[in-house]
Amino acid sequence: MGGTDVTDGWDWRRGGETPAPARPPGAGAPPVGPPTMPGADRTPLASPGSGPTPGWPASPVGPTPGWPASPVGPASYGAPAAGGPNSADASAWWSDALADPWRNPAAPTAVVVPGVVAPGTEPEPVTDPDAPGRPTLRHLLLIPVITALLAGTLGGALGYAFAVRGGAGAAVLGGAPAEVPALAQRKPESLAGVAERVLPSVVTVRVSSLGGTSEGSGFVATADGHVITNDHVVAGGTGKASVVFNDGSTAPATIVGQDAESDIAVIKVSRPGLRPVEFGDSDALAVGDPVLAIGSPLSLANTVTAGIVSALDRTMQAGEPGGPVRYYAAIQTDAAVNHGNSGGPLVDGAGRVVGVNSTIKSLVAEGQEAGNIGLAFAIPINQAKRVTQDIIGTGKARRTVIGARADGPTGVVGGGLRLAEVEPSGPADGAGLKVGDVILKINGRPMTEPTDLTALVRKYAPGSVVTVEYRRGSARQNTSVTLAADAK
Repeated sequence: MGGTDVTDGWDWRRGGETPAPARPPGAGAPPVGPPTMPGADRTPLASPGSGPTPGWPASPVGPTPGWPASPVGPASYGAPAAGGPNSADASAWWSDALADPWRNPAAPTAVVVPGVVAPGTEPEPVTDPDAPGRPTLRHLLLIPVITALLAGTLGGALGYAFAVRGGAGAAVLGGAPAEVPALAQRKPESLAGVAERVLPSVVTVRVSSLGGTSEGSGFVATADGHVITNDHVVAGGTGKASVVFNDGSTAPATIVGQDAESDIAVIKVSRPGLRPVEFGDSDALAVGDPVLAIGSPLSLANTVTAGIVSALDRTMQAGEPGGPVRYYAAIQTDAAVNHGNSGGPLVDGAGRVVGVNSTIKSLVAEGQEAGNIGLAFAIPINQAKRVTQDIIGTGKARRTVIGARADGPTGVVGGGLRLAEVEPSGPADGAGLKVGDVILKINGRPMTEPTDLTALVRKYAPGSVVTVEYRRGSARQNTSVTLAADAK
């Protein structure tokens, strides 16, 4: 208001309060127009709604002591004044005058009620664009989608945090899952499948002796409990034996019989539900065929080692000093075999037993214990089966003989074994062989050492016919010899 506040009678320009002039008693209302306030420096103020003449806002009701009277007469409380809001001479004061901060608090009040609006003059309704509206189908579908995304994000963040805290998020190991390779599917013909099928038939053999306990391996040959093992496993025992099955159970066993020269022994165990092994044909083996050796090397039961057939008909002469001499044409393999494997089965790729693990060669000094260097030898199963049947049937085994003895290698080009003795009426004599003849081959197998003749002959069963190539003088000849069993 131009720096002048007149509601409380204070004039800022004069620096003090100037009282309003008093109206004489009985004086009428001053004419409508701009009132003149006392003081030469007062400036008339325009009324905001009292008529066309500028002036000071008048009180809506009655005269106010010391204040110019309003041109509009008083109105009764709660009723519209004569000059209502819809009349031509409407007052500038409306029903919110009580809240007017510039109103004279001593003035009477009046409430002006607006009149009825004439039909057809209602204002056009206006819609508030910010007012909340009814949700649409799109909004309803977005809510669960957003909720799911937030939940997934939160769950992933929490999972990652827990993984990192637990150390699992440090590195991602391995590649994406792929189809299981054929070698890992453990088919029946796989090495794992073969081992699983044969292991229940393999046992650990323990025999008490005066020097302690001898331990080796064996395998179930018949459903009624006959077990094949090596003679050197049970040799020197007191007759008390036991077997430990692959499930850890133990059963007592008795020695049925043994043959020192073939290194085969048979024991018997009483136990129902035994599973005998399946026998193969050792004569059908070829160098390079895969094989498994199963047993208890160094008392480690149920051990399986794999290798190949390294050689066939490897003639062996074995035995302890002062003990019996063992001869056999062995199956050589590079499957790991150690002490304790003796008597265990050597099986082919189909899980059939083709040999009995018996001896190894090792580079050790005297007094040291031998270990595997990849040279192991097994008795051919065809020979072991024949000896086992003899032991079960008669208590002893027959030995196959040719009825001749060789001194040693000739030392001449072409090799061969010179016969030093030929038994009268024996198999060799019956085939026409004589002392001094040089045996070159038996069934195509070259003879180079005296061991070869004895070991190779014992590979065959009595009554077998073999072809012998020999040299007499400078002539090479062939003859057929029918092998026989010895007299003992």
